[in-house]
This record gives sequence, structure tokens and C-alpha cells, in this order.
Amino acid sequence: MEREFDFAIIGAGPGGMTAALYASRAGLQTVMIDASAPGGKLLKTHRIDNYPGVPTVSGFELAMTMNKQATSFGAEMMFGKVVSVNKDKQLFLEDGTIINAKAVLIATGANERLLNIPGEQEAIGHGESFCAVCDGAFFRNKEVIVIGGGNAALEESQFLTQFASHVTIVIRRDEFRATEQIQREIEENDKISVIRHHTPERILMEDGKVSGIVLKDVETGMDITIPCQGVFPYIGQDPATEFAKDLGILDEKDYVVVDDKMETSAEGIFACGDCIAKDLRQVVTACGDGAIAGEQAFHYVRSL
Repeated sequence: MEREFDFAIIGAGPGGMTAALYASRAGLQTVMIDASAPGGKLLKTHRIDNYPGVPTVSGFELAMTMNKQATSFGAEMMFGKVVSVNKDKQLFLEDGTIINAKAVLIATGANERLLNIPGEQEAIGHGESFCAVCDGAFFRNKEVIVIGGGNAALEESQFLTQFASHVTIVIRRDEFRATEQIQREIEENDKISVIRHHTPERILMEDGKVSGIVLKDVETGMDITIPCQGVFPYIGQDPATEFAKDLGILDEKDYVVVDDKMETSAEGIFACGDCIAKDLRQVVTACGDGAIAGEQAFHYVRSL
């Protein structure tokens, strides 16, 4: 089956939904394509308190509000996985559907990075999780390990204390990379402890479930074993851009390279949000990117 649109958006996270809002409001026949529910990383975020004009809100609630607004001017939501895109702005979906568009926006975000240590593949889904909001309730009255020292790691550690008996944060360095406010909240939480100067070496399994983790002291080289029933890695992300590898628009880390108009070097193909090469990846910056992309796509399509 083939379908025609003015503007095809790959990804329905904050950036994609904002672009859909701007483009459809301007009159473009717009479609958002995503393999899962609209919201992207918002659906995995327990609490957001730095989105301007919005008091503390759950990621799910913000995602649903954004999606309702994004489709209010006629943008269509299509569920499916895009496996490739060509420079003629044709999108090929996993189910065989082909989307022909006049302009395309890549807004696929990024995927959580694996630890890549022994035992991890067996542990995923059996005690290792990348989403505290999704899976936290499964760890009620259990001890869990969080790997990472950025905002995401600390925020999810706080969320996990609602369920876990204790949360241990493991960081390679001596200091966190998170904001001072959340660092203070972590220090004041009796259910959270921190192991510094250590890295994960191996995940231990027992009866098909996570039973512990082996950590290595980066200063002495000595290993220690910490019993636990859950492991949550928050060590960064990799862009979800595999489908765009043949377009010649990716940098050495597979992020999409764009200019200040969110345009790539491929005519009529734009990108925004966490999948582009930039310094700050936040909900608000993805929305800003999406607004620019949606507006520029409108001008591009109208110029054809």
C-alpha cells in the first residue's frame, strides 16, 4: 500500500509532535509514524518539573496532552516502524507500506545504551530494566542498583524508592553530573546510597533472575559483589538513526547533522530532537527544534 502526504514525520516524541502541530496548523497534510505510543521518552519519565509554564507533571500526562494538541489540526498518527528512507522522500515501513512525502522529518530520538558486560543479555527483562517508570513496581521491597551519575540516573533512583527497599547508585567518578538540586535530594534520601569509583563488570543470575552485580574499583582494580534483584543502567543514549544511514546526513556518532533551520544536506529532509547533533537534549529543546522544523517544512513544501 502506498500513501501520499505533504509532510511525513518519523517519530512521535516531543519534537515530532510539535512539528506536527506547526505543520498541520499551517495547512500541510501531515502524518506522524511511530512504532509505539506517542510520547517517546516522555512515557518513561516519572516527573518533569523544568518544562516552562507547566508545574510538575508526569511524562505520560504531558505526552497525552501534546498528542491531543498535535492532532487537533488534522495531523494523522500512524503506527509502524520505518526501516529505510531515500532521498526521493519515500519511507518504507516494516509492514510493506510506502509513504511518499514532499518533506520528511526525522524525529526518532535515541535509545538507551547497554552496559555490554557478561550476563547482561540474560538479565534484560529478568531484572535489568531501562525504565523505572515502566518496571519499578516489579521491584517492590527489593534491592536495586542504578548505574550512572546524570540527571536521568538520579531522577529514576528517586522514583524507585517508592518501591525498592534500597537503591544503590554506582558511578565511575567521584562526582555526579546531575544538577545540584537533585544531588541534594539524593543525599537527603535515606533509601539511597552511593558507590563511587566503581564500574559494572558482570551481572549475576540465579534461577533465571538477577541476583547481584560485580563491580570493579577503578582505583585499585579490586572486585566487589553487591547482592541485588534489579539493575537499571542510565549511561547515555545512541541515536535511533539506523534507517537513515544511506542518506549521508549522519556524523561519526550517527547523529543527524542539521543547520539552524533543522535542514539536513538532503533536500527536503529535516531532523529534530535527541537524534540530532547538539549539546542539550531536553523536552523543551526537542519542542523548539520541532517548531522550527515544522515551520521550515511548510515553507519548503509551499515552494515546490
